[in-house]
Amino acid sequence: MRVAVAGSSGLIGSVLVPTLQSAGHTVIRLVRRPVVSGTSEIQWDPARRELDPGTLDGVDAVINLAGRGIADARWSPAQKKLILDSRVEGNRLLAGAIGRLDDGPRAFVAGSAIGVYGDTGTNIATETTPAGDDFLASVCTSLENAAAVAADRGCRVVFARTGIVLSTGGGAIAQILPFFRAGIGGRIGRGDQYWSWISINDEVAALVHLLESDLSGPVNLVAPSAVTNAEFTRTLGRVLHRPTLLPTPKPALWARLGRELTDALLYTSTRVGPEKLTDDGFEFTHSDLESALRAILGRPAAPTSSAEESV
Repeated sequence: MRVAVAGSSGLIGSVLVPTLQSAGHTVIRLVRRPVVSGTSEIQWDPARRELDPGTLDGVDAVINLAGRGIADARWSPAQKKLILDSRVEGNRLLAGAIGRLDDGPRAFVAGSAIGVYGDTGTNIATETTPAGDDFLASVCTSLENAAAVAADRGCRVVFARTGIVLSTGGGAIAQILPFFRAGIGGRIGRGDQYWSWISINDEVAALVHLLESDLSGPVNLVAPSAVTNAEFTRTLGRVLHRPTLLPTPKPALWARLGRELTDALLYTSTRVGPEKLTDDGFEFTHSDLESALRAILGRPAAPTSSAEESV
């Protein structure tokens, strides 16, 4: 397929693009800077609502992973507006362009997040669970509504609701690794809040699966084994051979990220299951947290004891 990718230089996009290319697909990058001559690129500017629909002629599918980073800066009113607008305007622009083409892309995968569900406590959210009512939920709902317009012209639209992506290239793990490697990492709060995660390799494989499947609407991109923050902390400490005895002080997190951002990202419990993905036959490479962490951190599997071997 010919696949246009927005956000190709980000944490997920930078792994997705070579994966698509190695599978034989042609990738066209959507970029905000001037197009480099001789490359497969399309220039666009969501903030200015600039995109020539004709540049998507002959493209089979579009994946939009672009958007201002949720944790790039403290959440001031201006920053929250940038987070919202960067996602809504980009999806609205792409959906509108797709709708104006007679022979346009047949699939549109819009990058969303499990933050759409808000705080679920201990309840497992599936794709049929109603949206929450906090800021992140409103961002996800708004971007999905903007992307859904493309379905009016018969385009298959998918909302890829991604959890915490495990990767050393960025995201949550890259932020907390220095603390754990220094032996000062610990649970956050009581540690009973659920974190739904997915390895970077499974995230990319799931996106490719969405391109090649017939799925539409919301699809949760998370591993089948959400864990509490306390379990996540113990597992990461075990993989790194570091102590995790002391909890991370909340005031220190507030000082670093601000109160609202800290509470939304680290203290909210979002327990999510990948129901549609698994029902569609997707197989995870890393379905348990320890194997995923060992893979991304290059740590060998824990040795099996002689007692275990004899069972």
